[in-house]
Amino acid sequence: MTTLARSADTLTRDALAVLQPGFTGTDAPDWLLRRLGEGLASVGLFGRNVHTPEQLAALSARLRAETDGLLIAIDEEGGDVTRLEVRGGSSFPGNLALGAVDDPGLTRAVARALGRRLAECGVNLNWAPSADVNSNPGNPVIGVRSFGSDPHLVARHTAAYIQGLQAAGVAACTKHFPGHGDTAVDSHHDLPRIDAALDTLHARELVPFKAAVAAGTKAVMSAHILVPALDDDLPATLSPAALHGLLRAPVAAGGLGFDGLIVTDAVEMQAIAATYGIERGSVLAIAAGADAICVGGGLADERTVLRLRDALVRAVRSGALAEERLADAAARVRALARWTRETARTRDTAPAEAADPEVGLRAARRALRLTEGGAPYEPLRTPAYVAAFTPVANIAVGDETPWGVAAELARLLPGTETGTFGAAQAAETGTPAMISKVLGEAGDRRIVAVVRDAHRHPWMAEALAALIAARPGTVVVEMGVPQAPPTGALHIATHGAARVCGRAAAEVITGG
Repeated sequence: MTTLARSADTLTRDALAVLQPGFTGTDAPDWLLRRLGEGLASVGLFGRNVHTPEQLAALSARLRAETDGLLIAIDEEGGDVTRLEVRGGSSFPGNLALGAVDDPGLTRAVARALGRRLAECGVNLNWAPSADVNSNPGNPVIGVRSFGSDPHLVARHTAAYIQGLQAAGVAACTKHFPGHGDTAVDSHHDLPRIDAALDTLHARELVPFKAAVAAGTKAVMSAHILVPALDDDLPATLSPAALHGLLRAPVAAGGLGFDGLIVTDAVEMQAIAATYGIERGSVLAIAAGADAICVGGGLADERTVLRLRDALVRAVRSGALAEERLADAAARVRALARWTRETARTRDTAPAEAADPEVGLRAARRALRLTEGGAPYEPLRTPAYVAAFTPVANIAVGDETPWGVAAELARLLPGTETGTFGAAQAAETGTPAMISKVLGEAGDRRIVAVVRDAHRHPWMAEALAALIAARPGTVVVEMGVPQAPPTGALHIATHGAARVCGRAAAEVITGG
């Protein structure tokens, strides 16, 4: 083989190595197996790829049979964002619940237990934790995915989460750098902008990321957000000032001194795709200092992989992307894969019972905040009626994962029924008619109203107020970020909508 041919082959392999694509189905498609043999070094998994733990373990083994140096990544935050338990709800509460408890040891234990499950399924890179400070309570995409609004609380739990996850042999990918918590726009749909001054960023957004680097996070995920204090023109994912000049820069020079893998958020999100296109966006991201391109949440096919591979190769040949930068990015991907292989041999192998299989439920119970309204609350002993006021789920959470308390109440109080009500129904019939329907379906049963971020949805807050006025004995369960004053005969703030949060709330409602 000639030197030129070897160089071309190396360039193509490096271009494949920096991609983290997804695919459809619960079996590995032939095209993916072929590309693994040609240099692809990472694969991203989503809920559509997961049926059972055994199936996922077999899938991971099949992928790894093509190349042992493989990163198998997943977006498993626990709480509202789960892929392992996408069809039933998570066994672990999310970040806001852990932050409400504020016990870093518990956070570490939850992350360790979650990491063990991932490792047992063959996953070795988790696109978590979210280190965003939820400084804007109206944020449409972070919310309960954040540990809270206090930068130092978020920092200590981010560090604890990383330590627990990586003790199980799974690399943490701390996100969304430089912080997505002060946005009013979801980057899945548009390009958010944060106008905070640089000193504010250092005192707020960057505090958890500094703690993450100190805790040894193996990866950091960039956010598709425009931060003029760092770069007037380019979102962080595409900005040399944000990635190289801040995240990579030495601490002595005012940076964070991070030397691990920088992963982009999904490039098909509209913040990148609609403004730069995925090919140009991927080239700009690698040139700016990113090492791996996340793609495949929406575009999960071979054509997308080849488009991005070829765009990177063309950019190197045209001089738009330095070959050394692409080679460095690919080397960082392979280095993390080596770390996961080496860690897998020595990772936490304590007996399963030592990992506290009930740690998720125990954490969810501790996260509850109860407020009684007036007379002491009398637990329900007979079937209830659950009125679920349901917002449209953001893309990160997805709408396929069940949430609420209905299933758990039906288990504890057989005969419990549920009605689901949304913004469209409120707009079509009006609040009075919707509440009349709730009351008619409930009959003489006690009503449990379940809401999610009621402070962000005026129709929901109006409906809840009308229902409580009509039926003062209503129990209210807030499963989002609690902001509005507590209402109802009993108000339960769960700080998240994971299955275990619903179970913990149902236990209180029934006295069980």
